[in-house]
Amino acid sequence: MNIPDLQSQNDRRNILIDKVGVKGIRYPIVVEDRSNKIQHTVAEVNLYVQLHHSKRGTHMSRFVEVLNHYHQESIVAQLDKLLLELKSLHKADAAYIDLNFPYFLKKQAPVSKISSLMDYQCSFSASYTDHYELRIGVKVPVTTLCPCSREISDFGAHNQRSYISLQVRYREFVWLEELIEIAEAAASCGIYPLLKRRDEKFVTEKAYQNPKFVEDIVREITQQLEADPRILEFRVESENIESIHNHNAYALVCRNSITT
Repeated sequence: MNIPDLQSQNDRRNILIDKVGVKGIRYPIVVEDRSNKIQHTVAEVNLYVQLHHSKRGTHMSRFVEVLNHYHQESIVAQLDKLLLELKSLHKADAAYIDLNFPYFLKKQAPVSKISSLMDYQCSFSASYTDHYELRIGVKVPVTTLCPCSREISDFGAHNQRSYISLQVRYREFVWLEELIEIAEAAASCGIYPLLKRRDEKFVTEKAYQNPKFVEDIVREITQQLEADPRILEFRVESENIESIHNHNAYALVCRNSITT
């Protein structure tokens, strides 16, 4: 049977498409775990290639076919090969992948020392044009307490759930756990999956004694990342889900190619 291949037709509009592919694939992956060597999780995967201006379309099935080759081993170590295979199959000049996934760490309550699992949203984003680049990221929930509120109030101060997002490109390996620890240390206090009353007392008082603006957080993390010789580039964001305002507070610092 002769089945028409419309994607391979020529296109005369002379427009290159920067990214074309598939989004939202839920897929099992294996991630390196600092304590347990590996961790199995499920990622939402986006795969793209650059489409030449002369081609009408791309073959979407090939993205999933390539992904099938790489999910049974640690995914980070395979991403360059995966993207090279995508480039070759699609005869493309560039290929891209985004993976967003929950990552679980055992975390102890600060006083009772009861352990339970805490989930963090993490990501790998990689590209292969004329060279390969990988960025890893974490989104870490924390508590922040407002310095201004504490300063002007006779008692108490407003605090809120906040999110610190870090994305880095490195020259030497960096653990996801390291980025999570950096984010939590910069906050007024960390978030815990399980707290007894004596733990609640501890975290409430710790946050009160350690007020932070979003500006404080991104500056402190910037200082730490700039001092780390492994880090080539980074992006750090802090967002407060404000408890007394109908808006969020937000700060961002980016450093591209801070060392070469």
